Amino acid sequence: MSSTAYGVSEPISTGGPTELDIVRNRELEKFLADAGLYESHEEAIKREEVLGRLDQIVKTWVKNVCRAKGFNDDVVQEANAKIFTFGSYRLGVHGPGADIDTLCVGPRHATREDFFGELHRMLEEMPEIQELHPVPDAHVPVMKFKFNGVSIDLLYANVALWVIPEDLDVSQESILQNVDEQTVRSLNGCRVTDQVLHLVPNIQSFRTTLRCMRLWAKRRGVYSNVTGFLGGINWALLVARICQLYPNAVPSMLVSRFFRVYSLWRWPNPVLLCPINEGSLGLAYWDPRRNFKDRQHLMPIITPAYPCMNSSYNVSTSTLRVMTEEFQRGNELCEAIEANKASWQSLCEPFAFFEAYRNYLRIDIAAESEDDMRKWKGWVESRIRLLTLKIERDTAGVLQCHPHPGEFSDKSKPFHHSYFMGLRRKQGTNPQQGEQFDIRLTVEDFKRDVYAYSFWTSSMWIHVCHVRRKDLPNFVFPGGVRPAQPARSESRSVSKSLGSSKATSVDAAFSRKRKHDEVNTGFTSKESCLAMSSSDASSPGETRELKQFEADIGDTLNSGGRVDSQIEVSVKSTLPVPSSCAAVTETIAVKQSAEPTVGHQSGSHGFEDPGDELELTNGVKPSDGANELQMEPPTAEEMVEATTSEEKDGIGGSSHKVLQSEGLEELEPLELAAPSSSLASDAFVVPQKPLIRFNFTSLRKTTEST
Repeated sequence: MSSTAYGVSEPISTGGPTELDIVRNRELEKFLADAGLYESHEEAIKREEVLGRLDQIVKTWVKNVCRAKGFNDDVVQEANAKIFTFGSYRLGVHGPGADIDTLCVGPRHATREDFFGELHRMLEEMPEIQELHPVPDAHVPVMKFKFNGVSIDLLYANVALWVIPEDLDVSQESILQNVDEQTVRSLNGCRVTDQVLHLVPNIQSFRTTLRCMRLWAKRRGVYSNVTGFLGGINWALLVARICQLYPNAVPSMLVSRFFRVYSLWRWPNPVLLCPINEGSLGLAYWDPRRNFKDRQHLMPIITPAYPCMNSSYNVSTSTLRVMTEEFQRGNELCEAIEANKASWQSLCEPFAFFEAYRNYLRIDIAAESEDDMRKWKGWVESRIRLLTLKIERDTAGVLQCHPHPGEFSDKSKPFHHSYFMGLRRKQGTNPQQGEQFDIRLTVEDFKRDVYAYSFWTSSMWIHVCHVRRKDLPNFVFPGGVRPAQPARSESRSVSKSLGSSKATSVDAAFSRKRKHDEVNTGFTSKESCLAMSSSDASSPGETRELKQFEADIGDTLNSGGRVDSQIEVSVKSTLPVPSSCAAVTETIAVKQSAEPTVGHQSGSHGFEDPGDELELTNGVKPSDGANELQMEPPTAEEMVEATTSEEKDGIGGSSHKVLQSEGLEELEPLELAAPSSSLASDAFVVPQKPLIRFNFTSLRKTTEST
């Protein structure tokens, strides 16, 4: 048993597994193996061969650079570069077909321009290299390609050394001396990964638990840093903290404790694996006492390597709400698993996103070529989370968005992708009769950000519209087949796997938790220690501590009554599109009215969703066939100048700076500015269009009508 202390607090429990825990752990390992999470021996060997070959290539490259710059033969002979790995491959949790996150460390005289110049040319001439795509202007510059079918993301760090030794240790703080910010960010992945492996008590238990949590997060739709959820490094840090709190637990226990702890966690108290290192190089680090921006982070998960930073700054109020509800659901199911009333399969059951809501925002993008589509897609995906932030801002947080982390494509439309967001009113609010939230300027503001892309061409366009659940296109469903009868309630499907007695308690728990409006704010070290000293309920003493822990967060649960509401969403969208495409204008609107309801009502899939019926005015009707709102063409005055505008509003610049790699989650920090003043100018004042009104009805009334 481990006797070494890990983390910033004492363990919650040092107890080991019981015989039942061992049995459940075997079941978990079998479930993960059956899910296809482990690569074959042949694929593992192929990856090692690719990495060895890549290391030889960069060593040849740096010698060529030295020779081309006129260095003498001795310098050329000693010139060296070295390949490091990080991300899921370095952590040992990668699956079949996963990419490998790699870092090339080179000497000071081999610049980043040489990396994207000479090395790019060398790779381009090699037949074993396919799909070579350099992104030198990204927040973390990267070269993406496939090497004999293995996907590689290659970063570069030119450190302040003339010679790179083969035993170079990038975890040393001295490696960051006299380097630029891009090099610091490029080194950060390797440094954080090495620290995580150093700070967990049992690496094998950590890996198995992390594999399970990654599978769970992907199936439940909360694995995506770029969308505002959490990415690979975030989940690794969360799991590592649980391993520290339960150093002798087996993976099945760690999964259960993961949900127990984080369902009770008092965000925005930070998750820390070690004390924050202020360092000696003067680099900025996460400190909400000094940095105002750090105080605005909703779900801080701090990296353990200097400079310590918040790895989850993309999280918004809406995405935090989704993850909090998923943690609560996971905790209930893990309790059922421990009572032999549920299985690991039920825990990782895919989230039926297109059955959870009745109204969605649909974002369509298109381009004319594969190269343009790849660039446009990466840029738009990096901006989509801003739409969530802008809607939260402009509706005072009342209208909440649930972005789907993936894209969908209609095979009949090449170079065309669609993204979706579920819409719902924030629970626990008491909207005033007739209160209106007009998000037309919000959408225009979002589109201005998107069209500010510096590499924009006339073939790149974006279209935002409202779509009802019954009008969703078939290509969003598995196999392109719409379910005959959508599931009426996730809690009911869970109930079947738990049994009737357990179902009642699970449904009641979900009902209470759906009344959770938003997480409490404020940060104190005492609260952080309290949250990180929550207890396991495996013994009577620990049960008492757990009850106290639950009492401490009781103020985050709202026991107030529910209200029915009618929401009218108004979105006016005037789209600059290629001459070959029809200009589209649509109106989606948001208005709220409320009336009290009596009795408890449960929501589908744990969410309160809008009603199906659309109350249309002025004869405007949604199209059943095109899955979009058919409106009259825009007038000349309504066509905005976004196609030629170079204006920016301070939300992060215009270059393609965000990557879609699973391991490369160092996204550019974005600030949500107030809407551009030009939005209120005459150029953006459009004639009032008929409003399309739809109701957010309670599920009880909906289900009774069906």
